[in-house]
Amino acid sequence: MNTRKPIVAGKFYPSKKEEIIEMIENIKSEEKIDYTLKDELIIGGVVPHAGYMFSGYEAIHFFELIKENTYDTVIIINPNHTGYGEAISLSGYDYWETPMGKVELDKEFIEKLNFPISNIAHQFEHSGEVMLPFLNYYVNKNIKIIPITLTSQTYENAKKVATQIYKVNQKLNRKILIIASSDFTHYQSPEEGKKQDEIVLNDILNFESKKVYKKVIENKLSICGFGCIITLLEYAKLVTQTPKAKILRKGNSGDVIPSDEVVDYISILVFK
Repeated sequence: MNTRKPIVAGKFYPSKKEEIIEMIENIKSEEKIDYTLKDELIIGGVVPHAGYMFSGYEAIHFFELIKENTYDTVIIINPNHTGYGEAISLSGYDYWETPMGKVELDKEFIEKLNFPISNIAHQFEHSGEVMLPFLNYYVNKNIKIIPITLTSQTYENAKKVATQIYKVNQKLNRKILIIASSDFTHYQSPEEGKKQDEIVLNDILNFESKKVYKKVIENKLSICGFGCIITLLEYAKLVTQTPKAKILRKGNSGDVIPSDEVVDYISILVFK
C-alpha cells in the first residue's frame, strides 16, 4: 500500500488528531457562519492553504457549508510551489495520510483523466495536504480524493483539466466537489493587497476566466493558485449555464500577527 505521509503536520496544522479537532472547533466558535447557501447545489470553492492559525478563519466558512453533503470524490486542484513534476501532475499514491487518518485516492477516475502521474510533484507540496484534515473533520468518511497539482498555470491547462474532469465524470457519474486551493496577494501591505485582489475578484465572481488570466499576467499578481481558480470556473461553466459564486470571507495574515507585509486569504463558494 503506497501512502503519502504528511509533510506539514505540526507546521501548518497540529500534529495530533485531538489538537486538530480542537483547533478547528476553536476557529469555528470565533466565526459567524452564513448558512443561507448550505442547501444550494455546491460545485466547489476557492479555499486558502496557509497555516490554519492564519487562513483557517476563511477556510472554515467553506467547509461549514458542505458538512451536510455527501460526496464520492473530492478533487483538490492546487498550485505547485516546489517546481517538481509535470505541467499537470496526478498523484500515484494509493492513500494520503494526515494525523486525522488515511484518505483513499479515486484510482479509477485518475486513470481515466490520463494526465501524467508524478508523486514527486505532490510529495513536498503543502497546498493540497492542508485540505485533508478539514475534509476528514467535515465530510463523510468514505470519500475518495484526486489531488491535481499545476506547475504550468496557463489558461489552456486550466481549461484542459476542467474539460477532462467533466468528460470523465460524464461516464463515471460521481458526486464530486472541486476545491481550488489558493491564497491571494502575497507580501504586500494590507491596503495594497486588497487593491491587487480587487483587480480580478469581480472577474472571478463573473466566471470571466480569460480576463482573470490576462489580468494576473499583465499586473504580475501574486495569487499563487490562479490556474486552480480558473479550472474551477471553467468546470462550473460546463456543469451549468448559470454558475454562481459568492465570497464567504476575506482576511489576511496581519489579522493574526500585525505586519506591513501580509498574505491575503479569500474563500469563495461556487454553486448552481
